[in-house]
Formats: sequence, structure tokens, C-alpha cells
Amino acid sequence: MSDCATSPYVFATPASLPLEATFDGGRLTSDGGLPWLGQVDAELGICAAFASCLRDWRKDPSRSRHSLEQLVRQRVFQMACGYEDQDDADTLRSDPLFKLVCGQLPDSGHDLASQPTLSRLENSATRQSCRRIARALARLYLAQRRQDGPPRRILLDCDSTDDPTYGNQEGSAYHGYYRQHMYHPLLIFDGDTKQLITAILRPGTTHASRFVVLLLRSLVRMLRAHFPGVQIELRADSGFAIPRLYRFCEREGIAYTIGLATNPRLASLAAPLQARATREQEATGAEKVRLVDEGCYQAQSWDRQRRVVFKAEATDKGPNTRFVVTTRTDAPLALYDFYVDRGEPEQWIDQLKTTCFADRLSCCRFWANQFRLLLSAAAYWLLHTLRSWLEAANVSPMRLETLRLLLLKIGGRVYELTSRVRLRLASSHPGQQLWAVLAAQRRPHE
Repeated sequence: MSDCATSPYVFATPASLPLEATFDGGRLTSDGGLPWLGQVDAELGICAAFASCLRDWRKDPSRSRHSLEQLVRQRVFQMACGYEDQDDADTLRSDPLFKLVCGQLPDSGHDLASQPTLSRLENSATRQSCRRIARALARLYLAQRRQDGPPRRILLDCDSTDDPTYGNQEGSAYHGYYRQHMYHPLLIFDGDTKQLITAILRPGTTHASRFVVLLLRSLVRMLRAHFPGVQIELRADSGFAIPRLYRFCEREGIAYTIGLATNPRLASLAAPLQARATREQEATGAEKVRLVDEGCYQAQSWDRQRRVVFKAEATDKGPNTRFVVTTRTDAPLALYDFYVDRGEPEQWIDQLKTTCFADRLSCCRFWANQFRLLLSAAAYWLLHTLRSWLEAANVSPMRLETLRLLLLKIGGRVYELTSRVRLRLASSHPGQQLWAVLAAQRRPHE
């Protein structure tokens, strides 16, 4: 059935004829790249894995039109295509291509779930089901990480981020640093592959380091069970600079590089280097002079001295010092550059939030929002895997929102024939070359 507008929309144009627009085009989709998301999900099995961890809230699931797996896939695919709200399902549920990739034929199949059903899905999540899903996400990472053979090193990039909240949501609290009511998720990425390993929701007043040792203890056990002899490293900002984490890493043989907040003793340690940087900048007239050195430092809460690498920078805006505590043995400059590289994981977090809507945790229940965060993680995995396939074919790296625009957001007409379903895409779309690259590597499921 086509969507018929009650009246046309008329626009003046620079050409000799006006434009008349109506919503009666029939079986059209604006997300012609959905088959590639289906291809990725078929390889990863992420939606099926998530669904297997959920408890079905319906009295008689066998009589329902929508399986848990179909509901999870519908929600994750919508997010991956840029539809952040559950309300979008009320129109997308009849989109012919969304129906097809979720297991229904475009014309003769029944429509997908509506917003109320997806809301009930998210609110059915419990503490136990979220824990199972988090473990399933970690197992997915392990399976994908071993595809090119057992890794010799795994770099864990730990970070926290702010997720604003609105209204009376469970776990929402005011955070003084961010100056807002929020949640405070803990995220761990693979620093080499950009893969998201886990995403844990925490209340808004939680310290950045809370639960990190508990989570790492379980994660390290999994990594070493799957990859015996693997070298594990950890990199994090100053929010994770706690003695308990240092001791854990040292006990487990994990090399760490963690930022330190400036204090008077550290500033005194770097003062001679900062003075030298300032003199060099004044003498040369350079816009910026950066020097790096190292020293030994022991805070009152530490059980011993540790190596600290520090940067002293003189700029037109004034002095700038930064400190890093580490067990690595690299030269100071190389070590500090390695720490600075953690700026890239911050971009991954930004894409998880802005492209996959991990900052849209608007349910009332805390565990429903944890589930929603994990659904965003699934959408991230689908898009990131597509990006990694393209990069393997020497396509330049791109942000996830650019990938979505070029690969997924393509208008097309869907035909359900007796022998196949036909998708006719917009002839002038600039993403055609990306389709050709992917098709040369992987043949879509028939």
C-alpha cells in the first residue's frame, strides 16, 4: 500500500516547470544499503546473540508475530541507519527493505513491530539479561579478534563519558565536573582494531574509575583463556589514576600508561623543564616548544615510587604541563606520543554517541537504559565492521556517519517477484563505488 498525501507539495524551481511532490511512490526505501547491514549481522550473529540473552515478557511468545531476534534486529538496524527514536518504527515498520532484512517479504509479509512493542522490549531487560548481553559482546570481540590469528598484543583503551539525562530516571545524578544530570558509562575499546569490547552503564555521580578493576579482572581472564601468552596493555586518562588499578596491572603483568592530574609536587618536578621550554620559545620565537622528560614520583597513597613521564610545553597562550604514570620502558618522547594517541579512542566514543545514539538513554528504568546502551554498541559493531571491510580494500578511513551516508542512505524501489526480491537503487548515488568494493570482497547472502 502506498502512502498517499492528501494534497501535493508544490515548489518553484529554477527550471521552466514547477515541482510537485506527493507521498505516493509505493514500495520505496530510503535505506537501500540495508542488505549490507544484514550481511554483517549474518557474519557476526550479534542480534541473535543479544536476543538469546533476553527473557521474553509475553505470555505466549509462540503466538506473537515478532520473535525476540526480529525485534532486536529491527531496533539495531534502525539505529544503524540513523533512526534514534522508537517512534520511528511506526512508519519504518512497513518499509519494504527493513521488512526484508528482518525476515519478512516486502509485500506479502506482515509489518514489523510498532513503537509500543519496541518499548516493551527495552523495558523487559533485567540486571541478569544485561550481564549476559555484555558477556556476549565480549565473546563477539574475542571471536573477531582471532580471525587473523592469535594476537601478540591487545591494547585496552579505557574511558568514561557523559550521557545527559532528563527527568526522573533511575541512576540519574548531577555530576559537578560535567555540570549536568547524567549517566557515566564505562567503555573499553581495543586500541588497535577500534572494536568496542564492552559498555557498562553507571550512575551519574560515579567516579570515572569505578568498577574498572572488577571489569578488567574478568576481561583479562577471558583474554588469556582465549589467547595464551598474549601481552595485554592498558591506556587511560587521569580519571583512572588510582593505586588499586596500578597494583592490579602490576600483579597481572599488564603494562599501563595512565594520565596523572597535576599537583604541586608534580609541577615542581616539571618546573626546570618548563623553564627551559619557555626560554627556547622566547629565544626562537617559535609558536610552540614542547619538551618531554621523566622522573620518579610517589604520591602519599602509593606503596612505592613509579615512573612518571611529563611534557612541558611553552606556547603563546602560556605554559602547559602534562603527566603520565607508566610501566612501559619507551623513551620519554615515544611514551608520551603513545599516550597522546588515546585521543583517537575519544573519537570512537564520539561516533558511538552521535552516530549510534549511545547518548539517547531516555528510558525511566536503569536497566532498560543499560540495554539501550548495548543496542547502540551493536549498531556500532555493524557499522564499524563495514568500515573495516572497506579499509581492508584500501578505501580511506571514514567516520561512521560518513559511511552511513555513502553506503546506506540510498533511495530505491523494492519489487517482490515470484522468484526473488528486486531492489532498484538511485542511479546517481555517489556510493556506488563502495558497493562495488564490498561486492568484490563479499557476496551478499542470497
